[in-house]
Amino acid sequence: MLRIGRIEYANCTPIFHALHELYDAHGEYQYVGGVPSRLNHMLASAEIDVCPSSSIEFAFHPDKHLVIPGLSISSCGPVKSVLLFSTIPIEELGEKVILLSSESATSVNLLKILIKKRYNLDCTFRVTSKGLSTALQEAPALLLIGDPALRAAQSAHNVHVYDLGELWYQWTGTPFVFALWLVSRKAYGEKGEVLKEFVRRVWHAREYALQHLEEIAEESQDAVWMGYEDLLQYWRTNISYELQTSHIEGVNRFFSCAAELKLIPAAPRLKFMAM
Repeated sequence: MLRIGRIEYANCTPIFHALHELYDAHGEYQYVGGVPSRLNHMLASAEIDVCPSSSIEFAFHPDKHLVIPGLSISSCGPVKSVLLFSTIPIEELGEKVILLSSESATSVNLLKILIKKRYNLDCTFRVTSKGLSTALQEAPALLLIGDPALRAAQSAHNVHVYDLGELWYQWTGTPFVFALWLVSRKAYGEKGEVLKEFVRRVWHAREYALQHLEEIAEESQDAVWMGYEDLLQYWRTNISYELQTSHIEGVNRFFSCAAELKLIPAAPRLKFMAM
């Protein structure tokens, strides 16, 4: 049985909904839910076989992963769900503490790159599990990702809110790839044909999802707290599931910046799964 990591954020809902709708009748797949950081660890240790995983996870373990071609979770401009909340303008954060979500290595390192290379600031970073109001009593800024960021933005008042997808696009002109679909090399060696069929199904699920976003939103629990129209706009406007040449250019630039700041050992080239 193929073990599939499922990120439990609204940005992943359409594709996983479509996978269940189209291919779940025979119980061929075991879905393992979790936040990106947990699933990254499980993929690296071969506890799961395939997962939409933090893009920087590939750079940490290029010898353990293969990239599924054509798929990502990315943005070309504002992403709406990776947000820096700050009580002061970002340009004034030099020498200050920024609190970080523990849920995603990619967004954390993206913030570090932007702070250092775009704004030329030196900051101290510390991980927290606290919510927005409590965290901002301890430090001037907090990074949140995924559903916590979307929820916090609904009630954030009298604070500056910076969208990291937008900051990256303004700075580089390339999309930012928050997650790649990664396959464990170990799993590919053992279940290659099953994985190839799964990839074809995910491609189909993406196209199905994009054609049925209204129906998916009507059935989604995300619409309960986010609102039906806001959820649809998020999927249609802010989230991309493509991995085209411009996305790969963005990944390579991200890896290059991360390596320059010694956030990763080196900047690897993406190695794609053969189909």
